[in-house]
Amino acid sequence: METFWGIDLGGTKIEVAVLSQIYPPQVICRKRIPTESQQGYRHILHRIGELLELVKAETGLKPTRIGIGTPGTLDPQTQRMKNCNTTCLNGQPLLADLEELIGVPVRMANDANCFALAEARMGAAAEVVAAGGVVFGIIMGTGVGGGVVVNGQVLNGLQGIGGEWGHNFLDASGGPCYCGLEGCVETVISGPALEQYYLRHAGAARPLPEIVQRHLQGSDEVATATINRLLYFFGRGVAQVINLIDPHAVVIGGGLGNIDLLYTEGVRHAEQFVFNQRLETRFLKPKLGDSAGVFGAASLLLS
Repeated sequence: METFWGIDLGGTKIEVAVLSQIYPPQVICRKRIPTESQQGYRHILHRIGELLELVKAETGLKPTRIGIGTPGTLDPQTQRMKNCNTTCLNGQPLLADLEELIGVPVRMANDANCFALAEARMGAAAEVVAAGGVVFGIIMGTGVGGGVVVNGQVLNGLQGIGGEWGHNFLDASGGPCYCGLEGCVETVISGPALEQYYLRHAGAARPLPEIVQRHLQGSDEVATATINRLLYFFGRGVAQVINLIDPHAVVIGGGLGNIDLLYTEGVRHAEQFVFNQRLETRFLKPKLGDSAGVFGAASLLLS
């Protein structure tokens, strides 16, 4: 029996899924363990190998090839990782080391590309892709990333950075970014950036879901200012992407994708900045939840 193995490598957890088929996904096994990334690059490799051995033992199956989504990009020229917010991966030959560790061919893509691919092929935007449409998949959570899907395939680009809107300039108030620039989209509207904004102005730390709730209750002026900041700059930032690639649909994933106001007030702000008299782009909630990353990684094997 042919099986499809996907790995979702995150900063806090590693997940493996084994599928008997991808469309629609039929799951044989899913298992996750903590990444423990603070212990460094070699430890992450060890954890991937450890998880794969657990899945092999549980299923009695062995992969012949594996797809993996990573929190960064494999540089096509150097074959080393770059732009990873799990910074110990940067500069490392992750693909080569994984293939040596696992002993089978590995297909690799950025985690945002895996999300976009999964939602475009089997999730919220499947009908859009079936009709020949272009999809922009957004991850908004600890970081901000994106992926572009054209004709059902990820648009990686020459340098492997296709869709990376999180590191476009948005507003100087975001301050320095780990990438070496400042005012990036990620420094303004990621979850941690919004929580830091609230902390600076309220003098107290609160998680973003609580900030959202306090805004909705009308009980906290700083919470309202924080969410208004998110909605305005989301609209301004995503309008830049729409002006460039004019997608038929935008799917918003990550923790912030659960904020309903993005699909109403956020879209209304985008209408102010898009280079058109109207905004016809569809903004969609993801359908696959936390399965998107690992399903997208497995579906790389069909690319």
